[in-house]
Amino acid sequence: MNVRTTPIRAGLARGWIETKHTLRSYEGLAGFLFPSVIAMVVIFFLRGVDIPGAPVSLGSMSLPSLIGLNIAFGGLLGVVQTLTVEREDGTLLRAKTLPGGMTAYLIGIIVETSIFVIFGAALVLIPGLFVFEGVAFDGPGSWLLLITVLVFGLVATMPIGAVLGSVFSNPRMLGLIMMPIMGLVAISGIFYPLSQMPSFLQGIGQAFPIYWLGHGMRAALLPSDMAAAEIGGSWRLLETFGVLGLWALLGLVLAPIVLRRMARRESGSAVAERRERAMQRIT
Repeated sequence: MNVRTTPIRAGLARGWIETKHTLRSYEGLAGFLFPSVIAMVVIFFLRGVDIPGAPVSLGSMSLPSLIGLNIAFGGLLGVVQTLTVEREDGTLLRAKTLPGGMTAYLIGIIVETSIFVIFGAALVLIPGLFVFEGVAFDGPGSWLLLITVLVFGLVATMPIGAVLGSVFSNPRMLGLIMMPIMGLVAISGIFYPLSQMPSFLQGIGQAFPIYWLGHGMRAALLPSDMAAAEIGGSWRLLETFGVLGLWALLGLVLAPIVLRRMARRESGSAVAERRERAMQRIT
C-alpha cells in the first residue's frame, strides 16, 4: 500500500460519503437548495427590468452573476462552516490522531465543497438558459471560460475559507463573517451594475473575488454587447484571472500555516470545553 496515496484515496472517499450523507438528509438538502431557489425566484421577476443601453434585462444580467456568487459563497462559507462545526464536535481531533488523517480530512472537505458548488451552479444555469433571454453559450470558448472561472473561483475562495474556519472555533460566530460578506455582495455588481455605483464603491468591490466571479460568468454567458455595461467597457479577462489568482495565492500561502497551528491546538480538553459551552447555550 502506498503511504502517500492512501490519504488521498481516503480523502476522496470521505468527500463522496459526506456528500451523499448531506443529500440524504432533509436539513442538508434544504440548506443546499433553498438559497438558490430563492435567488432564482427573485431574479425571475427582474426579467422585465431594462438596463439603459444594455441588450438584455436586469434578470438576464443577474443570472450569471448569481452563479458567480454561489461559487464564492460555496467555496468560502462551505469550508468555514464545515471546519467550525467539526472542530466543536471532535471530528477534526479524530482525524488528527490518524496517520495522514489531516490530509484525508482536508481533501474530503475540498471534494464535498467542490461537488456542491458545481451542482449549485448547474441548478441555476440549466433552467436559466431556457428562461432568461440572452443567456447562452456562444461556442466552445464560452464553455471553457465558464469552467476556468469556476476552477479559479474555487481555488481563490476555499483556502480563504480554511483560514477563516481556523480562526473562528464557534459555529455561532458565522454571523460575524456573514455581515461583511453581505456588504461586499451589495457592492459587487451581482444584482446591479457596479459601473453605475460611486467610484469609491467600485474600487472596493473590484478588490474582492465576488465581483470578478460574477464578471467572469457574465463574460461567459452574456452577449458581447453587454461588455459596454461593465467598468471599462470590456470583459477584462486578464484582470479577472489576475485578481482571482492573487486571492488564490494568498489563500494557498496562509491556509497551510493557519491550519497547522489550529491542528496543534486541538486536544481532547479543548473539544470538551467547546462542547460544554455549547450545552450551556442550549440549556
